[in-house]
Amino acid sequence: MFTQLNPSIPVHVLERGDGQAIAVIDYGPEHHLIWVTALDANGEIWCAPNPQVRLQGNWTLGRKRRSDSPPGAPA
Repeated sequence: MFTQLNPSIPVHVLERGDGQAIAVIDYGPEHHLIWVTALDANGEIWCAPNPQVRLQGNWTLGRKRRSDSPPGAPA
């Protein structure tokens, strides 16, 4: 299933940088969600697996920015 996100969601893709998630692809229970993300730095579009995607920090909501650490590592 392909779902366009409206509005887009500001995310951070590990090892790629900040961007806007514009869609989600769900191949079913045996696969990770795939986030279709437009990167801020260069406009590239990447399909990133769920373990590589984090929400961007949001000072107003008290959500701290995460580092580029591997999945499962302490933030």
